[in-house]
Amino acid sequence: MRAADLRPLRVRLRIAETLVLAAFLVLTARAAHLTLLGERGAARGESQLVTALTLPPERGRIVDRQGTEIAMTIAVPSIYAVPIEVKDADATTAELVEILGVDAKRTRERLGQRRAFVYIDRWADPKRVEALQARGGLPGIGILEEPRRAYPFGPLAASVIGFANIDGAGVRGIEQKENAWLLGQPRRVAVERDARGQLLLGPGHDRTATAGGDVALTIDVAMQAEAEQALAAGVASARAKGGYVVALEPSSGDILALAELPRFDPNEFRRLSFPDTRSRSFTDAVEPGSTFKTFLIAAALDAGVVKPTDVFDLRGGISVPGKHIKDLHPRPALDVSGILRRSSNVGSVKIAQKLGPAMHYDTLRRFGFGRRTGSGFPDESHGLLRDHEKWRPVDAATVAFGQGVSVTTVQLAAGIAALANDGTWVRPRLVRGHRRPGGAWEMTPAADSQQAVSPETAAKMLAMLEGVVSGEGGTGKRAQLRGLRVGGKTGTAQKLDTKSGRYAQDRYVAWFIGFAPIDDPRIAIAVGIDEPKGVHTGGAVAAPVFARVAAAILTQMGIPTEPVLDPSGQPITRVAAKSAPAALPAVAAGDDATPSPADTVAHEGGRLLVPDVLGLTIAEVKRLTAGVPVELEIFGQGRAVAQEPDPGTVLAKGRPRLRVRFTESGGEG
Repeated sequence: MRAADLRPLRVRLRIAETLVLAAFLVLTARAAHLTLLGERGAARGESQLVTALTLPPERGRIVDRQGTEIAMTIAVPSIYAVPIEVKDADATTAELVEILGVDAKRTRERLGQRRAFVYIDRWADPKRVEALQARGGLPGIGILEEPRRAYPFGPLAASVIGFANIDGAGVRGIEQKENAWLLGQPRRVAVERDARGQLLLGPGHDRTATAGGDVALTIDVAMQAEAEQALAAGVASARAKGGYVVALEPSSGDILALAELPRFDPNEFRRLSFPDTRSRSFTDAVEPGSTFKTFLIAAALDAGVVKPTDVFDLRGGISVPGKHIKDLHPRPALDVSGILRRSSNVGSVKIAQKLGPAMHYDTLRRFGFGRRTGSGFPDESHGLLRDHEKWRPVDAATVAFGQGVSVTTVQLAAGIAALANDGTWVRPRLVRGHRRPGGAWEMTPAADSQQAVSPETAAKMLAMLEGVVSGEGGTGKRAQLRGLRVGGKTGTAQKLDTKSGRYAQDRYVAWFIGFAPIDDPRIAIAVGIDEPKGVHTGGAVAAPVFARVAAAILTQMGIPTEPVLDPSGQPITRVAAKSAPAALPAVAAGDDATPSPADTVAHEGGRLLVPDVLGLTIAEVKRLTAGVPVELEIFGQGRAVAQEPDPGTVLAKGRPRLRVRFTESGGEG
């Protein structure tokens, strides 16, 4: 065949090659578009098998100053549905109602929605979840684990810690204040369907990889527990409506304990009234009563208008436009120390008149009144302290003894702490440090401070406030502590009736503010008892709570002490042992009322060791220690549940104290 005859064949082959190449290029471009650019094909295929869910992040932990966890996150089961996968909504609703006990109407409405995901029962009862799993699964219904906030100590410090809601957001207390740090990042979790259409939760991301940071508080759990127990006993004894205790370290402003009644369990927040979950010590401003005389006299001393020994004539009271002021227990004359010690309203007004409204107001502001403390606690109140330019003569008089002004318990605690800290006011602090997941703790910088009064004025005030507790005629005698010098001030504030606009005659807040020990103040405490019944003075109902809280906290700080008086004002029982030889007398065999020889004082190299008296009655302890050179101190009734020093301790020379605490339950329950 000639070459001319092959030419048409070659043309046809080239055309075919060109068409094949063009088709290949088109298919390649389409494949690239589907897989590399739009990924729509992959998404469509994947959507037949997978639904992506966004779950709340795992919140960081909250710990106390010793590292004890007081808020943590746990995984709990929740039931969800993909409504478009539910084949029979009515039948599925009926089964879910039977197994889970959910609301039928609400469940049917949720299954009828054309959405990719809805919750059916969040934080479901584990037993009901097991029953659902035993059922073998329902089309379109799945189970997932989501984070839930847990508070292992229940109501302890609940008003400080607050809580996180069902979506994992902090809405009260530290949970709200530190929400951004604690929150973490939401998790994306895949939900797959098996061959039968049942929903299976995929592995998703590592929970810890998206968790929030941790927060360390200044609160000490052990001190907090002691404060709450003391407050509960004080409120019960006074038949009161509630109460508050704020204990802080004067030098740092660290809040070591903040107790309130009524209290609540943050684990049960869905059943609580939201207003009942506030921290009253930060949010509720009430009148401070005579505790405010402390800051008036400090201002007058600092301004140099009075000295502690200046004497004021108090006969006949004092009149200001619109009001005549007199004392409940009038005295003809008192010096400035006596005015504070006996809590004279007339004397306070006369001091305020010498000081003048401007200097009085300015000093109160330096003590932190009339403004937020700067702690950052959510919804903290400013209190109420009107500018002195708006004071009428009657206002200047009543502010002197704590009427017409409102404060929070935290403000009062910080104010008295300033006097215990050489006159330096320190911003109260609740957060001690932060830590990122897997990182090291970063401590919070020292709190802001300012000079409220001079160190010299503060020293004078400490001596005068000691007289309130231990001086003749002092109103705060029930705040005394064994072996320590204590300073403080009582107050009894009438509550304002909001309906009538007048002071109620039967509703009070009983106050005590104080610090200890005077020679090196380690703790400052404000106690308020809300609406005590019967006896309602601060010295009678608030001072004993101060003494118990202060004793417990100081003992944990290594300064052992206890209240001198019980809440009724009677001395706590102290039994002094008789002089005796250096060894115990022999124990008679078969005497059931006497401890066995194993419980007696042992010897070590000629020295005596403290016996173990736990579980014994008072009579048994007295008999056991009758021949031991110790001074026995007994607290309570029943059987011994605690002793100091510990069993086996070598007895010091002289007549050391052996303190033994008894309870009717003997420590059981």
